Formats: sequence, C-alpha cells, structure tokens
Amino acid sequence: MASQAIGNGVGGVSPITPRSSLLRKSSLGTSMVERKDEPDSSSSFSNSNSQEQFKGLRSGDLEKNARALSRDCSSLPKPLSIMDCSTSSDASDIRVAFQGSPGAFSEAAALKAYPYCVSVPCEHFEVALKAVEVWHVDKAVLPIENTLIGSIHRNYDLLLSHRLHIVGEVQLAVDLCLLALPGVQMEDIQRVFSHPLAFWQCESAISDFKAIKVSFEDTAGAAQLIAEKGMKDAGAIASARAGDLYGLNILQNKLQDEEINITRFLVLAREPILPKTDRPFKTSVVFTLEEGPGVLFKALAVFALRNIRLSKVESRPLRTNPLRLVDDLNHGTTMYFDYLFYIDFEASMAETRAQNALSHLQEFSKFLRVLGCYPIELLS
Repeated sequence: MASQAIGNGVGGVSPITPRSSLLRKSSLGTSMVERKDEPDSSSSFSNSNSQEQFKGLRSGDLEKNARALSRDCSSLPKPLSIMDCSTSSDASDIRVAFQGSPGAFSEAAALKAYPYCVSVPCEHFEVALKAVEVWHVDKAVLPIENTLIGSIHRNYDLLLSHRLHIVGEVQLAVDLCLLALPGVQMEDIQRVFSHPLAFWQCESAISDFKAIKVSFEDTAGAAQLIAEKGMKDAGAIASARAGDLYGLNILQNKLQDEEINITRFLVLAREPILPKTDRPFKTSVVFTLEEGPGVLFKALAVFALRNIRLSKVESRPLRTNPLRLVDDLNHGTTMYFDYLFYIDFEASMAETRAQNALSHLQEFSKFLRVLGCYPIELLS
C-alpha cells in the first residue's frame, strides 16, 4: 500500500501519488509530501525587541574577550525567547542558533560545524528551530543522542513538528567540569547547579558530593548564574569554556561516568542539500507502519536486501493517535501503542539502492518522510 509521504525531490525518488497529502516546494523541487494531520510547526508570534539585542558573538571574539566578558556578563548576548522570532536577519555571515547561554556545549557544536559563524543563543530548542523557520538565523544545532544517556527523545519529536531539513551532523566530545568562584573550595559547596542531562552523565561522581543538586535550563547558564549572583556556596557543572567566559575556577574536571562521552548533534536548515556520491552520506527518515504480523521485520529488510547499513533505529509513540484497538475473536479486544520509527541509514539519496529501498518501504508504511540526506562526519 502506498505511504502517505516521501521526499521525491532529493535524489530522484519516483513520485508516488499519496492518498491525502500536502505538497511543499523547495529549491530542489518537491521536498516531501506530508499528511495533513501530522504535527504542524506553524504558530503566531508577537512583535519583539529590536534585532540588534539578539546578535550572537563571533567565535573569535568569544575567545579573544573571554576574560573581559567574565567580569561583565551583561555584555554577553541574551538568549532568544519565543517572542523574538518575528523578524528576519540580513546578516551576511552564517548565523547558527543553539539552545543555552554562551559557553554551552551546543554552541561548541555550532562552532565545530561552522568555525566562523555567528552563534545565536536561544532559551529553548523550540525557539532555535523556529528562529530558522522565520529567517532570523540560517541554521540550528540540535543534540539528538549521547553515548551515556542515549537518545534525547524530546528532540526527536521536534524533528517531526518543524519543517526543517537535516543538513549535517556533529559529534562533540563532552567533558564536564565542576566550576566555582575563585577562592571557593570543595568543602564550601552546598548546592550544585546544572542541566538534568549533565547530572545524568556524571551520576557516579556527584553521588559523592554532599551538595544539593539544583536543575537549571542549561549548563552554561548555571555557570553564568553563579558568576552574576556571586554565589560562594554553589558550584556549576558545565564546560571549561563556560568557566573561562564567566571567570570561574575548575575544581574538578572529567566528571562524566565514562571518559569517552560523545554527544551527536544534528544541523538543521530551511532547505535540503543536494545528495552526492563523492563521499559517505547518511539519510534520516521517519515512518509509521500498517497493521499486520512481521511488518517491522519487512520494513527493516528493505535495507538489508540492498546491503544498506542502519546506524540508528528509534521508536516514539505516535502522539496524535497513540493507541490502536485490535479485535480478536478468541481473546476479545486488545490495545496496542502505535509508533513512529526513526531510522538513519548509510546511503545517499543519489544512489539507486536508497531510492529503491524507500520505494519498497512505502509498501508497508502509512506515513513516510525524509528528514534529510547529509554527509557523515568522519574522524580526522
């Protein structure tokens, strides 16, 4: 049975007429066909403060002026709020949105992907993605999984609720440090501020602390709070760079439970990039399946049959219609969860085998969307 949606302007997948669809055009043609009842990212926003207030700092300036900024935190760019995404930017430089305050690990991922970009801090992940949609920035970085805590499920949901394209990936080594004001010792710390995900990554280390854990919006923001408030009884778990920016000392580094701690980020943009075959590419898709025995096996087999490696498989309950009732004459009615399946496979949409695999997958899918086709980050 034909699926509800598939990107057919990227890589030349043969168009298939959907049962009920909404077409959206891109510079490469029809980028995807989506079912009307899927989550919509559109929403209204009020007028905001002037655009100048939210300009990010250039990466070079952040390093050059780190010590000066630590003495005057007010000179750092303030994170965008949801009300600030009502105007577009005319800046010629690449502007990359990230969640958190300057010094966040997400900003480090943005600077790794685009070393000379203007990094724009945002209050929430939703704001970063919306900033791309309304042309306030060019791209956004979104953490999607970590080697210690696994997938970041909320951000998988955001991939579907915003009409953006994955155009790249960044794998960032994350070293967590305990930061405090100059002169503060370990025995002085009664509270430790950080993001909940950071606490999870160093559970073993912080279990030895007698201090109270206090959750905060982001790691760098926790460091900024301690610096601005002059909190001599508190510490923050954040990056070493955040310590430099806000004038804090490192009391302990490499707090994470395992020395190798990698977070994978996705780079999102308004338009997809052109798939190629001159280097390894990865394609990310999301789909739902028809009812029936063995349908998930059949869906995964379309890739195995064409020697396509799967690098990621993730499932999320379908939020719009999460439950499915199945009548059994012998045992009565049974209730099941309906799922969205997210898959990353290592092939370019410019390859015939990838196009054929997705065409085959449509036979078992009720909904199928190509989230992006992008180069695989290779170790240098």
